[in-house]
Amino acid sequence: MKLINKAFKRTFIAVLDNNMDVSKNIKRIREVKKLSQKEVISAIGMGAAQYSRIESGKTDPSVSTLTKIAKALGVSMAELFTDRDILKDVNSIDTTLMERISLIDTLSKEEQKTIFSIMDA
Repeated sequence: MKLINKAFKRTFIAVLDNNMDVSKNIKRIREVKKLSQKEVISAIGMGAAQYSRIESGKTDPSVSTLTKIAKALGVSMAELFTDRDILKDVNSIDTTLMERISLIDTLSKEEQKTIFSIMDA
């Protein structure tokens, strides 16, 4: 089980580092939904400075923070990792990974908590 968890974490981090800019996606989605930073901050219970650092790409949010942001924005976790401009060029490996990430939303709260704990570790 530990080996699988480490492999998942490495894959997840590789996706974050190599394939997308989550901070830009968060800001883009927030603006498309016509939400202010203040509205998102209030929904997730985070300080304004910390949220601003996330949107500007100065800090990497934890998985649990990403979950809260996705919920506040009314999107799935997978959407935070998907650049609309890149969707046309996604290869099958990326698609499979994105499908796996989106499956997290279908898990029970307890199962999600376990996954996020593993990913945050």
